[in-house]
Amino acid sequence: MTTPQAPSTPDQTWGAAPAPGTPPRPGWTPGKKIAAGAVAVAIVAGGGAAIWAASSSSASTGSAAGPGGMQGGPGGMPGGAGGLGSALHGEYVSSDGNGGYVTKIMQTGEVTELSATSLTAKSDDGFSKTYTITSEQATGLAAGDTITVVATESGTTATATSVTEGETGGQGQGPGNGQGAPPTQTG
Repeated sequence: MTTPQAPSTPDQTWGAAPAPGTPPRPGWTPGKKIAAGAVAVAIVAGGGAAIWAASSSSASTGSAAGPGGMQGGPGGMPGGAGGLGSALHGEYVSSDGNGGYVTKIMQTGEVTELSATSLTAKSDDGFSKTYTITSEQATGLAAGDTITVVATESGTTATATSVTEGETGGQGQGPGNGQGAPPTQTG
């Protein structure tokens, strides 16, 4: 028994005109065009964000500190990630650099009390917290200055890992926004 063979068609070369009598291939539908455009935008935005993040300088100790602890980062992108650029205070979790995680505290506010070993900051919404600092972090600060503090907390003690003079809020810019003193760090 023999099986009938399909008629042979000559091999087509990429880009060559279709064989006579061949129906044209359907073009891209508007939905496919929109989806392809969205994918392209996501790739470009992701690549740009990765390049920007790789070239940003960190003001933290050992690991990326996130809002308040990095120039830029989530709070430093225009509009911030979810509005973090205008955050007054909060907690977030970041990598400890050793495969674990650490909970950090961030606060932007006015220095209400200051010594060589501690500072108290009060945010615009009335939230107030005292942080343990180093004498190096206290250098150049004074009561009434606006600062952003990033700290870790153990029990009831919050220890500052970075103190940056200036605000993170309003414009969605990184801490300091080019104003005041550069970030100080411990470690």
